[in-house]
Amino acid sequence: MREGQFIKQNLDRWEEYQQPTEDPDEVAKRFTYLVDDLSYAKTFYPHGNTSRYINSIAANIYLSIYKNKKEKKQRLITFWTTELPLVIRKHHRVLLFTFLFFIAFVFLGVFSAYNDQSFARAVLGDSYVDMTERNIANGDPFGVYKDGNSLAMFFYIAFNNIKVAFLCYSMGIFAGVGTLYFLFQNGLMVGVFEFMFFHHNIGFQSILVVFIHGTLELSAIVIAGCAGLIIGNSLLFPGTYTRLQSLKQAASDSIKIIISLVPIFIVAAFFEGFVTRHTGMPLWLSLTILLSSATFIVWYFIVYPILVGRRKLVNEVIG
Repeated sequence: MREGQFIKQNLDRWEEYQQPTEDPDEVAKRFTYLVDDLSYAKTFYPHGNTSRYINSIAANIYLSIYKNKKEKKQRLITFWTTELPLVIRKHHRVLLFTFLFFIAFVFLGVFSAYNDQSFARAVLGDSYVDMTERNIANGDPFGVYKDGNSLAMFFYIAFNNIKVAFLCYSMGIFAGVGTLYFLFQNGLMVGVFEFMFFHHNIGFQSILVVFIHGTLELSAIVIAGCAGLIIGNSLLFPGTYTRLQSLKQAASDSIKIIISLVPIFIVAAFFEGFVTRHTGMPLWLSLTILLSSATFIVWYFIVYPILVGRRKLVNEVIG
C-alpha cells in the first residue's frame, strides 16, 4: 500500500491515541498497535516522515507508563478491587456456560455409574476404586486424605492444582475444544467419585469431608475452563478485530483470571493437606468452611463484578 493510503487509513486512530486515558489495558493496547505500525512504516517507508510521527506518539505513551510507576502499589490493590472484577464481569456469560457444561457432565457421570457399575472403574481406574472400596469396608472411607505428611501434601497438591489449571487454560488455544474436553473429563470423574459414596450411603458425609477443599478446587477448575474458552472464543469469533488482535485481548483478560486462581488453589491445598484429613471434625465446623468457601466464590466471581460494573457505568454517565 502507498504511504499516503497507509496514513489515511490509520490517522484517526493515531490522533485518538494522543488523547490521554487512565485505562492501563487501553494504554497497553495502544502501545502494542503503535509498535506494529512503526515496524510496518520502517519496513515499507524507511525514508518517509511517517515513522518519526508514529515513534513520537509511542514515545509519549512509553514515558507516560514509566511516569506513573509510583502508582505500582496502588495498582496492585485496584487490580483485585476493580480491574479483575471488570474482566470477570465482561466474561460472565462464558463463565455461566462453563459452569453449566461442567455440571452437566457431573450428572452424566452419576447417571452412567448408576446404570453401569463398571463405569467407575473405566473412569477412575481399578486401583483407585479398589482402594476406596477397601477404605469403606474398613470403616475409614476417606483414609486417602490421611496418608503422608501434611506439609508435603500441601506443596504437592498446590503445585499439581496450579499445573492442572494452567493445562485446562492453555488447551483453549485449540479453539476451546481442548478445554471443553478437559471439563468433560473432570466432570465425569467428579460425578463417578461422588456416586461411589452415595451408593454406599455415605454421600452426605463425603460432601462434608471432600468439599472442604473441593469447593474451592472445583470452582477454580471451572473458572480456569472459562479462561480457556475466552481464548477459544477469540479465535472463533474475532468480531471486528483481526484474529491476532482478538487473541491478544483475550490473552490479556484470561491471564488475569488465571492469576486470580493461584491464591485459591493454595488455600484449597492447605485445606486438603491439613484440614480434610480430620474426617471426624464437628458438623458445624465442616459446614462453616464449606459455606464460607462457596460464599467467597459466589461473591467475588459473580456478585461483586456486577456491582463494580454498575458503579463504573454510573461514573461514566455522571462524568
